[in-house]
Amino acid sequence: MSTIPTPDTASAPIPAPDAPRGTYQVRTFGCQMNVHDSERLTGLLEGAGYAPAPAEADAQRGEVDVVVFNTCAVRENADNKLYGNLGLLRPAKRANPGMQIAVGGCLAQKDRAGIVEKAPWVDVVFGTHNIGSLPVLLERSRHNAEAQVEILESLEVFPSTLPTKRESAYAAWVSISVGCNNTCTFCIVPSLRGKEKDRRPGDILAEVRQVVDSGAIEVTLLGQNVNSYGVEFGDRGAFAKLLRACGEIDGLERIRFTSPHPAMFTDDVIAAMAQTPAVMPQLHMPLQSGSDAVLRAMKRSYRSKKFLGILDRVRAQIPEAAITTDIIVGFPGETEADFQQTLEVVEASRFSSAFTFQYSIRPGTPAATMEDQIPKEVVQERYERLVALQDRIAHEENRKLEGTAVEVLVAEGEGTRDDLTHRLSGRARDNRLVHVSLPADLPQERRPRPGDLVTATVTRGAPHYLIADSAIQRPGTAWDALAPQEFSIRRTRSGDAWETGATGLDGACGTGGSACGTGAPAPAGPVTLGIPTLRPGR
Repeated sequence: MSTIPTPDTASAPIPAPDAPRGTYQVRTFGCQMNVHDSERLTGLLEGAGYAPAPAEADAQRGEVDVVVFNTCAVRENADNKLYGNLGLLRPAKRANPGMQIAVGGCLAQKDRAGIVEKAPWVDVVFGTHNIGSLPVLLERSRHNAEAQVEILESLEVFPSTLPTKRESAYAAWVSISVGCNNTCTFCIVPSLRGKEKDRRPGDILAEVRQVVDSGAIEVTLLGQNVNSYGVEFGDRGAFAKLLRACGEIDGLERIRFTSPHPAMFTDDVIAAMAQTPAVMPQLHMPLQSGSDAVLRAMKRSYRSKKFLGILDRVRAQIPEAAITTDIIVGFPGETEADFQQTLEVVEASRFSSAFTFQYSIRPGTPAATMEDQIPKEVVQERYERLVALQDRIAHEENRKLEGTAVEVLVAEGEGTRDDLTHRLSGRARDNRLVHVSLPADLPQERRPRPGDLVTATVTRGAPHYLIADSAIQRPGTAWDALAPQEFSIRRTRSGDAWETGATGLDGACGTGGSACGTGAPAPAGPVTLGIPTLRPGR
């Protein structure tokens, strides 16, 4: 095994794709940052001459030449998922010795050479700071016939400068920063992603324009702590200015961002959200705990009163805003009284959904060695109470939307039962999941495509989604005689881009060909596993 702590491959040339190098598959665990990094990994692999694995290819039978795991390290089960998946591929390596397995991302940055020690059939390990090295490391491992482990301690090339194969024709991720300057005691991300590094505003806006020119009408700005954007170059108002500047880009209809930090969330950002029509009425604001004592132990530099004050000010300017959150249950030392305070804050906050997590020990974090670790059965019982409360609140909030019109960006993969229910699915402006019925007499050629916008009226609010069956509420009424709020379609450039790709006229991910190395029909994107889908719709 070759371990190279400070190599010069980050800027090394990608091997020239003189001949096809084989097929690849990228499997993604974790957050939106990882999903976006996987878009870069697929772009790098295709730039090096690899092709997406066919839909019928089975990696466990050795039918894929390169399998890349882009990992997460936030929760304990991330380790279990990775090593379980690696174990499933061990027989494939025996069947196809030329097959290569690469592991990257946060868990690779943490475990380093330990991954090869636990799974000697892995060929390449790379970290969060050098994803651009993957093609070179694969080539070096093949040439030297030994595993290559390369972990850099700091970012040398901002990832957004790397080739990217977008997973969607209609919506795009754009990174504005990487890393984090906070020291939350439960979080391992700062030690794996490093200190915050901000992109220059001009570079961000250029990328946003590029994805819009390629067909996207929705962009999500990404960062570990987006509202601290600008700290590196000394402009504390930079994020609000960036939102306003993005809102001036022709053709960009929906702007989202994730994730902010309550301690740094300022009124100029709220004003920019309210005054920029393209910024969607949606906010993800991580609470983590409603107990000030627990927040203090977590080193979260805000308290419940400040958190609730932010929500009040957002709703004062954006009454229709849907606010989501993250909550950890069972942090070391959390008492029943602390947990009750969390329930009280959740009740007052009226979140439209919440990602709820049971605390798990992460080696290397201060919380891992804290006293008063909470018994599993206590954590589970509190967790179930929290989920029940949030389900009730989400249901009540969704019921309030019955009878209102919603504009839905039609998407692929949002509705798991669309084929059975004969509905299409997508996200409303406030990011709620909406399942929309189509008129029975709607001609096939007029059906909405992914990327098109459909307006319909909500007929039922469920805890985790909305149903909009207004198009079929008046039997016998022709589809083109329905009122616009009952059913109307706006065909978009994004829909055109998706259709171009679906018919195979363009090979870009999300605009044609097969999807981001998964072998699925375009444009499904990388295989995604982990945190964002643990409790969908919450």
